[in-house]
Amino acid sequence: MPSLPLLSAAIMGGYLAAFLYLTARSARAAKKNVWLFGLGSRQGLPALLFRLTFAGALIHPALLAFGLEPVPAFFSPPAGLRVTGLVVALAGAVFAIHAQHYMGTSWRIGSVAGHSGAIVDTGPFGLSRNPVFVGQIAMFTGFLLARPDAVQLALAAGLVLAVWLQVHIEEKVLERDLGDPYRDYRQRVRRWL
Repeated sequence: MPSLPLLSAAIMGGYLAAFLYLTARSARAAKKNVWLFGLGSRQGLPALLFRLTFAGALIHPALLAFGLEPVPAFFSPPAGLRVTGLVVALAGAVFAIHAQHYMGTSWRIGSVAGHSGAIVDTGPFGLSRNPVFVGQIAMFTGFLLARPDAVQLALAAGLVLAVWLQVHIEEKVLERDLGDPYRDYRQRVRRWL
């Protein structure tokens, strides 16, 4: 059976590959750039945090798989908790990718006034206004359960901070761009779950 670090790296690598593929597909279908982080100056910090946390979540388990342990685990979790963590991480990755796919041509990375897609309010977006972020947070929580160490804790905290900052930016932009339909959606559907 593959080691825990290899499984963690495989989950993150698979997630990132699917994320990039769906992003490219959305850009082709929309016939426009969907990568908006560079267009909004207030998004610099969340953009940096997203890049660092996702790169770290791929590199950290790879280092562990090669026997390089930058920091020791806080404790050695029982096998059941490690497996549960990987299942939670995988479920979070699948949920985030499903939600991204469901957005279709409304998918954007970042949020800038005048570049919002149509409101998607069915499927996973009928459960949460931010199901991609919910899935990502579940994925990082799963990695932390599987390997409770300072690096995983910092990566999970960095991701939560990036999500929190980005959601506040996106909500303002969507309200400005989409007006009453977005306000109605915000009243009907919770921000998280």
